Amino acid sequence: MVQAYILVQTEVGKAADVAMAIGSITGVNQADDVTGPYDVIVRAEADNVDDLGRLVVAQIQGVPGITRTLTCPIVHI
Repeated sequence: MVQAYILVQTEVGKAADVAMAIGSITGVNQADDVTGPYDVIVRAEADNVDDLGRLVVAQIQGVPGITRTLTCPIVHI
């Protein structure tokens, strides 16, 4: 299982709508709108890195209102 935080920037005024839409995607555990340089922080999981990439590119980035994402895989050291 691979988990990651996905930091999302949105168009002005779209953070709440984007967070709600992302939160309904299978594989997303949590999606919160926040303040700061990113507008939404998402916690997601997938079976492997390839599936995580597909989740981000094919589903999360397809949500209207997103301008940029940054995926940060969780590591256990």
